[in-house]
Amino acid sequence: MGRISFSCLFPASWHFSLSSQVLPRLLIPSIRQLLFIGLVFCLMGLLYLLLVAGKGHVSWIRKENHFHRHLARVTDVDATDTSNPNLNYGLVVDCGSSGSRVFVYCWPRHNGNPHELLDIRQMRDQHRKPVVMKIKPGISELAKTPEKASDYIYPLLSFAAQHIPKNKHQETPLYILCTAGMRILPESQQEALLEDLRTDIPVHFNFLFSDSHVEVISGKQEGVYAWIGINFVLGRFNHVHNDGEAVVEVNVPGSDQQEALMRKRTAGVLDMGGVSTQIAYEVPKTVSFASPQQEEVAKNLLAEFNLGCDAHRTEHVYRVYVSTFLGFGGNAARQRYEESLIRNTTTRNKLLGQHVGETAESPLLDPCLPTDLQDEISQSTQKLYLRGTGDFDHCRQILQPFLNRTNETQTSLSGIYQPTIDYTNSQFYGFSEFYYCTEDVLRMGGDYNASKYAQAAKGYCATQWKTLRERFDSGLYASHADLHRLKYQCFKSAWMYEVLHSGFSFPTNYKNLKTALLVYDKEVQWTLGAILFRTRFLPLRDIQQESLKGLHSHWRHSFSFVNNHYLFLACFFIVFLSIMLYLLRLRRIHRRAAQRCTPSSAPWLEEGLGSTTLPINL
Repeated sequence: MGRISFSCLFPASWHFSLSSQVLPRLLIPSIRQLLFIGLVFCLMGLLYLLLVAGKGHVSWIRKENHFHRHLARVTDVDATDTSNPNLNYGLVVDCGSSGSRVFVYCWPRHNGNPHELLDIRQMRDQHRKPVVMKIKPGISELAKTPEKASDYIYPLLSFAAQHIPKNKHQETPLYILCTAGMRILPESQQEALLEDLRTDIPVHFNFLFSDSHVEVISGKQEGVYAWIGINFVLGRFNHVHNDGEAVVEVNVPGSDQQEALMRKRTAGVLDMGGVSTQIAYEVPKTVSFASPQQEEVAKNLLAEFNLGCDAHRTEHVYRVYVSTFLGFGGNAARQRYEESLIRNTTTRNKLLGQHVGETAESPLLDPCLPTDLQDEISQSTQKLYLRGTGDFDHCRQILQPFLNRTNETQTSLSGIYQPTIDYTNSQFYGFSEFYYCTEDVLRMGGDYNASKYAQAAKGYCATQWKTLRERFDSGLYASHADLHRLKYQCFKSAWMYEVLHSGFSFPTNYKNLKTALLVYDKEVQWTLGAILFRTRFLPLRDIQQESLKGLHSHWRHSFSFVNNHYLFLACFFIVFLSIMLYLLRLRRIHRRAAQRCTPSSAPWLEEGLGSTTLPINL
């Protein structure tokens, strides 16, 4: 057992041998070598956790935040916890033409991330009902008695004050925003009503309220607020997007950046009421104009704003086109159409000596009414009798002149400027009449398909009025559909189709329009967008507090981050180091004892060599 031999036959015969005294020293490394190897492995493990585990942790946090954002939209039907001290509140009073409503909103403390907006949602009472109250008539009815304005609004604010904790009143912003009814009043009457509110409200309520918090907003502002509210509920302002979500390339307004920004695609809004029709959508690209006159008009239709709390950040800067068309609502369009029928029929009868439409026995044939429906219309002293023929295509053709289209490029209804829409990468939601026309009778609400819709509308118009009444009495239509809807469904179906495809120039193969009454089972009011926009700077306070907190307690945040990964590694490293040091000390004690017992030990043993020579044969 004096020597161990090794040989290798490729590429040549190599042979060497080791002394039996050398082998233990090579197979069993020294304590210093073990300590060095342990340190290397610990450093490698630490680096691995920093690069891999840390990345996974951040990714998990992002996924969790995204999950909670979507979860919040589902669970925000729960009653609001007014005992939560970190909850903030805000009030918006919508002073409309027919009445006024107060909406109470709430939101948790901002998380300090300047990239995110406030998570505002509608407050709900203990019965999970939205905290909303409405009164009638509209505030514009007080135009001749403006001193009663504050008394008029008092019940709304008193109602809201009962739902908000009293210690929160002083920091709860209150906005009173007046719309259509006030716009038609002379400016002097508007100002008299607003001044009474500015003077008396601070006397009776302790809300955060200033002179700028009460005003008459324009139709453009109202449209922008509605666009903001809907896209906020849809989560389109959260720019952490997942795979598969639609994105759009944006040239940020007022930015010096050469490269375009990629972010979530926002949704456009189509809203057809009884009197007016409105369209609002983001214009991601820089716009061009056909003429200086068109550019001047466009300035009043394009709104550029920053929803973020930091004016220097551009990720929440949007350019939105908003246009409202008075007289293009469903009922207003029908009224214009009937006035035209009376005017044209009267003129024709005088010229030709006829009596068409003057009696029920000789009615005027109307292609926009269901087949054989008898109707009569009047204007001042004139009356006209109608009988429906139910011709959808003919009705569409007759209605086209009422769109007031022009031959200019980039225009829509009444020749109003409309920026180009990228129909291949866009999405729109249609509300009010866009939903009622597709759902109430035709039962086609949701994803809009032009050919299927036109076919269904054509079939409805051609159906005998007697059959439609029987279906109505059998409950085959939507619960809120009434006889008025049945009578004018044919007309409104044709009008909606023409406004969408001939007025706004949507192609008939467009697939990204959804008609809806609710978004995530909630009615989204423009007031949500209003408070989101008007409170956009509030997160600055929380961001500054988070920054100061971070300077003083950075180590605590770091410790919480490494709690699961690095703490175990640190403990393992300390224990391992303690064992190594203990073994090293034992070895030194052993050496000293060995030196006392064998003082004549050979020097080569102290140097850790197996022998003075190492014979190797090749």
